[in-house]
Amino acid sequence: MTVKTQFPDESVDGRFVRQGDAFREWVTADGRSGFPAQAGRYHLYVSLACPWAHRTIIVRALKGLEDAVGMSVVDPVRDELGWAFRDVDGATTGDPVNGFEYLAQAYRVTDPHYHGRVTVPVLWDTRTKRIVSNSDDDIMRMFETEFDALAAHPDVQLYPAQHRAEIERLNELIYETVNDGVYRAGFAATQAAYEPPARRVFETLDALDERLATQRFLCGAAPVETDWRLFVTLIRFDPVYYGHFKCNLRRIVDYPNLSGYLRDLYQTGGVAATVNFDHIKRHYYVTHDEINPTRIVPIGPLQDLTAPHGRERLA
Repeated sequence: MTVKTQFPDESVDGRFVRQGDAFREWVTADGRSGFPAQAGRYHLYVSLACPWAHRTIIVRALKGLEDAVGMSVVDPVRDELGWAFRDVDGATTGDPVNGFEYLAQAYRVTDPHYHGRVTVPVLWDTRTKRIVSNSDDDIMRMFETEFDALAAHPDVQLYPAQHRAEIERLNELIYETVNDGVYRAGFAATQAAYEPPARRVFETLDALDERLATQRFLCGAAPVETDWRLFVTLIRFDPVYYGHFKCNLRRIVDYPNLSGYLRDLYQTGGVAATVNFDHIKRHYYVTHDEINPTRIVPIGPLQDLTAPHGRERLA
């Protein structure tokens, strides 16, 4: 599979331009949207390798929605037919809800005329038998704000009112320059397309490291949505983005504050269980064979994410 096959119509003059989300209905606590928050009604299709899907998995775990929203995990190695429901290891699940072999089937059932790229995550409605949303941003926000009546941990507030303006500002900056920035660098087809986004990645990481010198999390003493949006890129950075995507000015371990911050988030209850480095590394190094034609998966790097982070002093 080539990069063009994986990302059809997403290259402009050698620059990677991400496809927009196709399905953006909302689940609401009061049901005014037509999709009421109900236990057992919705199912999450994810890849443990994908950072966008990983965000929703983390919020589901932090809010304690595992009993209310089911989840299926695809094979991390995506072939020419896309994300597949194959029971290849203890972490993949198959699809017990619909019996789909490929996630593309969920897209075709929802819209028979859909011709875009099939992406994760997907929030599926088992009652209407269609995709509610394939937007990680929206699914995160729904889990954060609309499912409290079903959550084991409704007190976990990831979108607190007093920080919403700053959350939105940081979300946009971090998405443009870091979350998607590593992809813009990694999938660039020319030197001119590669260098600007690669440099912007580190401009933002440098600024975030400085910000985190005086506060434990991005908006103060407790992690919010933005911290987890950043986390999914940081956790993949040294194993994948540093080498595979050529974002190699510095590693996260080289940053005094970001490295401790990463360990702090990783050690948050329930989060480490959402991180699967085997899926992460096999997905990138095997699936992106135009970048890594040998499909050899590196054995490193060695990391100790359970080491003391020392960030409590900033609480």
